[in-house]
Amino acid sequence: MIFEDESGFSMVSPLKRSWSQRGHTPVLRTSLNHHQRLNLFGALLVQPDGKTIELATRSYQHSLCGEQTIAFLKQLLRRVQGEIILVWDNHSIHKRNIVKDFTASHPRLHVYYFPTCAPELNPVEFVWTQVSEHTAGFAPHNMSELVTRVCAGVSRTRNSHHRLNACLKGSELSWM
Repeated sequence: MIFEDESGFSMVSPLKRSWSQRGHTPVLRTSLNHHQRLNLFGALLVQPDGKTIELATRSYQHSLCGEQTIAFLKQLLRRVQGEIILVWDNHSIHKRNIVKDFTASHPRLHVYYFPTCAPELNPVEFVWTQVSEHTAGFAPHNMSELVTRVCAGVSRTRNSHHRLNACLKGSELSWM
């Protein structure tokens, strides 16, 4: 079973907490180009026994569209043998004709949708929460710094079975 989701990280990371001397407002310098973003596809690959969980990602420094969705699906098809149950949200890029045609042409893919407005059901949302936690309070000066920080957060989650398992348990899926 594969759970899929997308997320984006900008040059302006959320400020978690800060400190300074009393009477002095803390200042965090950041890039002036706040429109640059790193957009990611993420998928949790869960074996039927639930014991093996893997995280697959793909990143882009531009907006995501149907072609990138297909590229990520091809990546998943190469990685997973046999039948694939793919569960994702109702994002508009999943509903594009090019994506629908691709999924229909691959009988190994069995696509299901999460209910609308129910991100708490998607375990990949908790991956993004962990990556956001890792980038919070960090002010990248350029895109390279942002990519490095986000990739470090993804790696931290990917390399920890405890963190991946927490993503599954954090979702409100009744079968978990």
